[in-house]
Amino acid sequence: MTSRTRGRPAAGTSGDTRSEILAAARSQFAARGFNGVSLRSIAREAGVDASLISHYFGDKSALLVASMELPVNPIEKIAGVVADGPDGMAERLLRTFLSAWDPHREVFSTLVRTTLGGGDTDAPMLQLARNVLITSLLEVIEGDDRELRATLIASEIIGMATLRYVAKLEPLTDAAIEDVVAAYAPSMQVLIDR
Repeated sequence: MTSRTRGRPAAGTSGDTRSEILAAARSQFAARGFNGVSLRSIAREAGVDASLISHYFGDKSALLVASMELPVNPIEKIAGVVADGPDGMAERLLRTFLSAWDPHREVFSTLVRTTLGGGDTDAPMLQLARNVLITSLLEVIEGDDRELRATLIASEIIGMATLRYVAKLEPLTDAAIEDVVAAYAPSMQVLIDR
């Protein structure tokens, strides 16, 4: 019988253990945000010793980053939306956003909860909003107040998504993508066209 060092995975189990830790971290960060989660609670849910988290990820911040491995490339998604210009862009933007994030609600929930709970102006969600969404919208929107309008569009999308994925406010949570687009896009298009 071979003894192993505390915190080291048993031979042949590293891939499964890492995946179990990431799954537990995603679940807990989505439910309680960064500050509401401990490494011990994640380890308990994953069925591992807490020292394995340090072995694989280092600390809680590094675990958060690893758990937020984005399932879609937001730069590519937004580029496809703005490439066709401002006409009908609100519909394309909403449809693209909802289609990309609906299957990954837990990831989006984690981004929002971590952003709202931490008070960090460089939080991942704010970085995505500033450096991807708003920057891309500015390529298409015209006028002196275009920065304000682009920021308002980003806030509409993030607000809607917060209620859909985090607060899970019915009937928005379970509404079909096409229903949300049909109801929401016209008011957003006003900000694009103004």
